[in-house]
Amino acid sequence: MQDTKHTSPIDADDDAKRRNVHGRRLGRPLSPARKHALDKLLPTLKIAEEQYQTPAQLEPLDLFTDKTSPVWLEIGFGSGEHLRHVMKQESTTNFIGAEPYINGMSAFLKDVLEEDLPTDRLRVHMDDALMLVDAFKDHSLDGIYILNPDPWHKYRHHKRRIVRPETLDKYARILKQGGKLVMTSDVAALSEWMCMQAANHPSFKWTATNKSGWQDAPEGWQSTRYENKGRDAGRYQSYLIFERL
Repeated sequence: MQDTKHTSPIDADDDAKRRNVHGRRLGRPLSPARKHALDKLLPTLKIAEEQYQTPAQLEPLDLFTDKTSPVWLEIGFGSGEHLRHVMKQESTTNFIGAEPYINGMSAFLKDVLEEDLPTDRLRVHMDDALMLVDAFKDHSLDGIYILNPDPWHKYRHHKRRIVRPETLDKYARILKQGGKLVMTSDVAALSEWMCMQAANHPSFKWTATNKSGWQDAPEGWQSTRYENKGRDAGRYQSYLIFERL
């Protein structure tokens, strides 16, 4: 999977408690460039804790200067390669990126700084994305990206998967009618799981009408290094796009 995981090491039924994902968890020492980017950008881009303490009360547009543009959330963005691409591609869209691990967040912010990407349409959350999901108002997001999440292969760990009936209920609540849920994986069993879970949910409709609708990358898609590495190893990415009814 991506170089960082976004899912919590606790069981899904502990959702009522504060999630046990520690955003400051450090996998390896930060380079000076990463530390500089983290110190420079994180204080101004992070969503303040008090803003997501009350369930279903946070209006995502209130986090941005532009109150009219679409807002997309990427859950577990790893090193942020995809997020940087869509920031460049969709210059009038507001983006919220959630990544609990400091190595991923620092890599992303370093690249944002070095590429001089505008940050007025960017907010980040260095903790469990479900904290934000629970805080967002009903029907307040235009789209959600969940790209190459942790597969949690063992059956007893399936309740930790970021796509499951309980979390799909949450995503359905915060997505606008017509909003998109975009999921990818190169793990066949997980792709099938995510597809079946979303297809069986009453609030979502699968947009694919034939094999190319999930086997081929969407128009404008930029493959990440992780995706290319998987393809070189003989793994094939699935692109699952669902629409909120």
